Amino acid sequence: MHTRLALPVVLIAAISVTATACQSSSGKDSAGSDARDVPSAAPAAADYNPTPYDKIKDGGTYTTVGTFDDQGNPFNVNATLTASRVWAWYNADAITYSPTGKVQYNPDYYSDVKVSVEGGNQKVTLTINPKAVFNDGTPIDWTAIKATWKANNGSDKAYAASSTDGYDHITSVEKGTNAKQAVITFKGVNASWSSLFTTFLHPKAATVDNFDKAYVKKAHPEWGAGPYTIGTWDTHSGNITFVRNPKWWGKRGKLDRRVYVNLESTAAVNAFKNGQLDYVSAVDAESLKQVKGLKGTEIRSGGSPFEYSLYFNTKSPVLADNDVRRAVQESIDRTQIAKIRFQGLDYKEPLPGSAVLYSFQKGYEDNVSAVLKYAPDDAKKALDAAGWKPGGDGIRVKNGKKLEVGYTLLGDDPLDKATAGAFAAMLKPVGISLVIKKADEADFSNILSERKFDLFLSGNRSMDPFGARYLCDFYCSDRASNITGAGSPALDKEIRATTKIADLDQQAAAVNKVERKALQEYALLPLFSGPSTYGVKQGLANVGATIFYNPLPETVGWEK
Repeated sequence: MHTRLALPVVLIAAISVTATACQSSSGKDSAGSDARDVPSAAPAAADYNPTPYDKIKDGGTYTTVGTFDDQGNPFNVNATLTASRVWAWYNADAITYSPTGKVQYNPDYYSDVKVSVEGGNQKVTLTINPKAVFNDGTPIDWTAIKATWKANNGSDKAYAASSTDGYDHITSVEKGTNAKQAVITFKGVNASWSSLFTTFLHPKAATVDNFDKAYVKKAHPEWGAGPYTIGTWDTHSGNITFVRNPKWWGKRGKLDRRVYVNLESTAAVNAFKNGQLDYVSAVDAESLKQVKGLKGTEIRSGGSPFEYSLYFNTKSPVLADNDVRRAVQESIDRTQIAKIRFQGLDYKEPLPGSAVLYSFQKGYEDNVSAVLKYAPDDAKKALDAAGWKPGGDGIRVKNGKKLEVGYTLLGDDPLDKATAGAFAAMLKPVGISLVIKKADEADFSNILSERKFDLFLSGNRSMDPFGARYLCDFYCSDRASNITGAGSPALDKEIRATTKIADLDQQAAAVNKVERKALQEYALLPLFSGPSTYGVKQGLANVGATIFYNPLPETVGWEK
């Protein structure tokens, strides 16, 4: 099973689906070994023991697995999710999201935010907290916003920026009524602008040289800000300790120390069982079994912003026919696939209805059910009508050719094999032979970029709640990230029109309408998301399955 990390698409290595749950944070569970034998209802569930600041005790240490990456600047193309997590403990967390993706401005950084549209162009005015200052004494002001934009807008190719999307539509960042105000002007509108300035760079960190090289296996606490700063950063062991920042102007951090220990994920479960860690990801049925029922432990499990879909290569001879693609989709029982994937995980979720929005988000609609039903009998009739006649061995034939569809299976994960076998068993009674083709995990990006597949199972992780803006990445006929090759210039035009809507709710409604059309190409079938599940020491507050929410560092700690 392979995943693609977020869109704009960055391809990453294979992980079995249950391993993809991302570290984040969780809800309150009754103590005792059977606390989580009941399946959770759906990925709408966030489970992180949300606890008010004044109910958290002062002091204590919080230890998890983690380390710094080769590239610690989260804006850099070589940074991973790990870099973003470490960064957030000693740099600004200026904008966060609720578990379901509602925008939250942090008044310790942005004391006021105004958004307007004039003459079709959007203007965002950020008023920065007068007390906000970098650790080296430099005031946090409009120049930090400007520097962040300049480094990421693609105008200077020497910056190895992760994504220029959004930044490249900003025409200017100017000083407002004083240095503590930044006025950002866009060409057109950008409903998801907040994702561009959730954090920012110190102007000194935003030179080409520092942007690309300063954070390579190094930290720069002097260019940071926030309730915590670096205590120790051990490049030999890979361990990191954060301590309270004496220069912080906001609410004091509750913890004395936040510790990341560099361990292989296989060693993490044992370290948790031995009491060395306070939190561990239970990535599959086996690791869940090991941590479940441990004294003083609760299991926190919720949804995750991951989604796996079956991709159809519309350029392959057998799947070039829309009728055949539709018949394949009508023959697949998605409920059965979910049962196979989630066996032993105490987890249930609604079947996904969209490639870009999740069932727990505002504006979500089940677009898949609007255009497709599980109907093997209808699939048989459609294949009859398209001239595919049942052969002597039950496999359909047309013009002397058998109806054989390839399925590319990477690696030898037992769960992935079981999934492939289930697809084959579902297609056989309809008269379609699924030919399972083994391939090496190392060939992942090559298989996608050169479309060397008929059917392929792949996943995406959303890094922000603004899925609507990625509609084109999935469905535009002229995008390399649309690995099915489906679509048309007329549909592309409708998709691109949705990006010009400034209001998020109106944009979601327009996106749902267009996605229903795109799904009628029958080239992409959303299948499942899967859980984020963690073993957590009882009493740990604001940690667990948080979906889109990243709790502010000062709010993480131990209940009184």
